[in-house]
Amino acid sequence: MESLGYLLQGFETASSWSNLLLCLVGVTFGMFVGVLPGLGPTAGTALLLPLTFGLPPVSAVIMLSGIYYGAMYGGTITSVLINTPGESASLMTCMDGYPMAKQGRAGTALGIAAIGSFIGGMFALAALIFVGPFVATQALKFGPPEYFSLVVVGLSLLVGLMGKSLVRGLIAAFFGLALSFVGMDSSTGTIRFGFGIEELEDGFEFVSIAMGLFGLSEIFITAEENLNAQAQKPPKIQNMLPRRDEWIPALK
Repeated sequence: MESLGYLLQGFETASSWSNLLLCLVGVTFGMFVGVLPGLGPTAGTALLLPLTFGLPPVSAVIMLSGIYYGAMYGGTITSVLINTPGESASLMTCMDGYPMAKQGRAGTALGIAAIGSFIGGMFALAALIFVGPFVATQALKFGPPEYFSLVVVGLSLLVGLMGKSLVRGLIAAFFGLALSFVGMDSSTGTIRFGFGIEELEDGFEFVSIAMGLFGLSEIFITAEENLNAQAQKPPKIQNMLPRRDEWIPALK
């Protein structure tokens, strides 16, 4: 990995084309890591950090940014194709993307996800530039009342998203809250519900829980459906762009 980083040093020139090339290389490697379930953008960036050894600071940061965003989209690929989120941000993609893949429109789902990620990333970048300093100064003033208000707002939004299945939604919400109580408290450092087991001191990772709920269930469903059926070739990924009548709903 370190030798490859020094090889990339040869691409460094005074022009911006070298930085764009390094960003492309970072996005490519990030997508390879992102499609591996359980390795999110943070872990992928840490694993591919040696690629930037020997590069100038600006080029290294650009390449690491490409790795991060590539790993983010790599998690979307697994969410759409096999209903297994690669990281927490790709969880909701399973709700819409995987049903489209089962209809033979996996390419369209991946295209919509890429377009939405680009628009959202540009908007977030602009907001970070203009609003980031103000938000950072206000975030330092957050205390227990503000965090409690955020929790109340989050639970209120959760109830609003449950729809008609209120009982099942409440059961899932309480189950998630019970799992979140396990591990070290972020404020006091107290171990809660560890029962003397070292593995429980870090708590339950959200990505691991999501992979278990989505990935394992999909494996069991696929095994049950193909138990007495002949193996079929997976459909080809094509038509990456949505149809004309789908642009406006997709942008919403």
